[in-house]
Amino acid sequence: MSAVDGDAAAGNGDTSLVGQDGVGVPDQLQRLWTPHRMAYIKGENKPEHDREHGCPFCRLVGMPDDEALIVARGSSVYAVLNLYPYNPGHLMVVPYRHVADYTELTTAETAELAEFTQHAMTVVRTVSDAHGFNIGMNQGVIAGAGIAAHLHQHVVPRWGGDANFMPVVGQTKVLPQLLGQTRQLLADAW
Repeated sequence: MSAVDGDAAAGNGDTSLVGQDGVGVPDQLQRLWTPHRMAYIKGENKPEHDREHGCPFCRLVGMPDDEALIVARGSSVYAVLNLYPYNPGHLMVVPYRHVADYTELTTAETAELAEFTQHAMTVVRTVSDAHGFNIGMNQGVIAGAGIAAHLHQHVVPRWGGDANFMPVVGQTKVLPQLLGQTRQLLADAW
């Protein structure tokens, strides 16, 4: 049975639905396809939290900013570029303290995390004219956290048409500059 037939059988009478089985139903969702992130999902070059090397977010703190891709440091949190960005300028705001759950943050950490998130948005808008942002954190592996043991908030800039054909058809994500160059641009503007 096709989607159109199924909808008609349900008594909805909506014939605007896609008529091919398995294709889907038109909706109002905007999708940001990121097939380039499959390497990360499959564990290739994925930063791991293991006993031998420790937490990747904790390790970054001891590295030089340019090597760690750290854009800015505060007293409780720091801003760092994502190694597998959804879009150019994809930052994460990370507390120095190794905590997994948002409710474990102190009032000061929570305030600075919010301040850094706001400032990150301002800086990214200044250097790249972002049209919007996706901001959030995944709490726990089941919720999609790649590194669930250390809380981090994503700040993902968005532009109209940023989910184009390249990642889907060409299995290629177009980033207009190297991560180190992006880090320097954002750090200078911070």
